[in-house]
Amino acid sequence: MQIKRRKSRVIKIGNLLIGGNNPVAIQSMTKCRTADIDKVLKQIRELENAGCEIVRLAVKDIQDARSLKKIKREAKLPLVADIHFDYRLALEAIESGVDKIRLNPGNIYKKEEIREVVAGLKAAKIPLRIGLNSGSVRDLRSKSAADKLVKSALEYIRIVEGFKFYNIVVSLKASNVLDTVSAYNKLSGLCDYPLHLGVTATGSPFAGAIKSSVALGSLLLGGIGDTIRVSLTDIPVREVYAAKVILESLGLRKFGPSIISCPTCGRCAVDLVKIVRELEEKLAAMTLGPKSRKALRIAVMGCVVNGPGEAKEADIGVAFGKSAGLLFKKGKPVKKVAYADCVDVLLKEIAK
Repeated sequence: MQIKRRKSRVIKIGNLLIGGNNPVAIQSMTKCRTADIDKVLKQIRELENAGCEIVRLAVKDIQDARSLKKIKREAKLPLVADIHFDYRLALEAIESGVDKIRLNPGNIYKKEEIREVVAGLKAAKIPLRIGLNSGSVRDLRSKSAADKLVKSALEYIRIVEGFKFYNIVVSLKASNVLDTVSAYNKLSGLCDYPLHLGVTATGSPFAGAIKSSVALGSLLLGGIGDTIRVSLTDIPVREVYAAKVILESLGLRKFGPSIISCPTCGRCAVDLVKIVRELEEKLAAMTLGPKSRKALRIAVMGCVVNGPGEAKEADIGVAFGKSAGLLFKKGKPVKKVAYADCVDVLLKEIAK
């Protein structure tokens, strides 16, 4: 199956192109005060190493906005300034050199204020994200949350286009999966602007990853989406890891080795969960540089029922019996592997 992508216009964010036939990009957000420059830069470096491609920063006051100048000098990722309530913070963020501005139509909606921000965006030649959230969208007397989001987005788009500005990205995030999917599906046929996908306020890492996977997976399968963020109540890099899995599982991106492992049952005689967790953590550290991002399928199987077959079909695999495993490479058995040595052996094979 090949996903047919929605036709969207191409927008440049820093040195990154989104929309059109460009890969679906991964976004995340720093989770500390933007004025705390050292902490912000540390999180941005961690995000970059994890595979993030765009990072958004909350701008609550003038100190945050002015801190963006130094952050921009040192950060490699494109920076998006997240602006609410006070349009003047957007103007200051533009002066600080950010690569994109996000405005929330729910709290910055006066036409003259929007006009001033658009004038600044034009002068700096950077895009605007019209970013709607169901929790802050103004009551437009629509029947459903999805309709409110779409109606608000279209009204804001018309205002911005009225200033002859078309360098736009749009997002419509709800905390409800069905509302999110419905809103994006409706808007996708009403404009050709790139769409940034996400479900807002998803909750804990486990529940949030599942909700995001359901919503984003549904939309991406339908060809909708040019950038994504998996919003989790967790550290930023975990959002990136979840986003990478979603994109890889749909065949939209390849970032490095992927693990196939059995769920274990009463036939499994080794602690497979421990092996998989350790391998996953060490692979995350291995796949930082572009040279090591091999798109290999790594099978780690716990018994002789499906283990040998899955291991043969993978690029590299181990199928365990009672105490030891059999290492497979490109479909052929290579040697026996002790349980204690399994992770190290796999990592060496991956690195070759």
